Amino acid sequence: MRLRPFALLASLLALMLSAFPPAHAQTIAFTFDDGLDPATHPDALRWNGQLLRTLSRSGVRAMIFPAGRMGGTPTGLPLVRAWADSGHTVGNHTWSHRNLAGRITLAEFLADVGRADSLLSGMPTWRPMLRFPYLKEGDTAEKRDGVREWMRERGYRPAPVSVDASDWYYNQRYLELIAERRTSKLPRLRDAYLAHLWDRAVYYDSLARTVLHRSPAHVLLLHTNAINGAYLGDVIAMFRERGWRVVPPDEAFADELYATQPSGLPAGEGIVWALARDAGVTGLRYPAEDGEYEKPAVDRALGGP
Repeated sequence: MRLRPFALLASLLALMLSAFPPAHAQTIAFTFDDGLDPATHPDALRWNGQLLRTLSRSGVRAMIFPAGRMGGTPTGLPLVRAWADSGHTVGNHTWSHRNLAGRITLAEFLADVGRADSLLSGMPTWRPMLRFPYLKEGDTAEKRDGVREWMRERGYRPAPVSVDASDWYYNQRYLELIAERRTSKLPRLRDAYLAHLWDRAVYYDSLARTVLHRSPAHVLLLHTNAINGAYLGDVIAMFRERGWRVVPPDEAFADELYATQPSGLPAGEGIVWALARDAGVTGLRYPAEDGEYEKPAVDRALGGP
């Protein structure tokens, strides 16, 4: 059967749209901080396995940023190696996970970064990228600019996030429910957790559209912890079901957003938040994400404190 010209044009257009998704479609990459150590977390091996199996089943490549004292110990390093062996990239989260906006000198911080580099740079999927602990990039211009210069000289890139969240707080509440044998409330916490991550993603995407006038390739910050071991599959499914495309971190970090250098002090937080502050956007809370913002919502979801 011959197609009429209009029908033929419509068919070609549909084929083109299926091959090339709209440029404005939201995309997101998954990154995980800290790492796990069986010597300090009895369930570390199980949680690590849950995360890796879920990523494999979901067809998602992620990136892990181990902190040396958390995941770079003799007992923790094999768990990091398992991420690399599974094809996930490995970055640097410093050795001791100290806050650069706190009582640490520039020299001490850089030595800490170097110590973790020496430990992790032999990983087969290593990337010389630095994820700042607590997303704090310095409370002075000397610290902020000193680390940036150190990275330039050594071929390092920063590894900012565009979507920050408080998964660590939800993890605390998750572990409390298990310890208190209140597991019947776990489905409520799961729903609250998914709602939190979705709310933060939508918020930061909207903020990016205000500041950048576009939706960038987003980088989500999560942690290697129990709640993500349990619910990561639900998190990935939620984003996909709501139209977001999950991409590898290397693809997301290629977005020009992550090459920008916000100028404000104290430096840090998520990069979209930092650029919004530089642009004079009002109503930004500081710190951008914290457990105190989430406690009332979780209490309501669980039916009380």
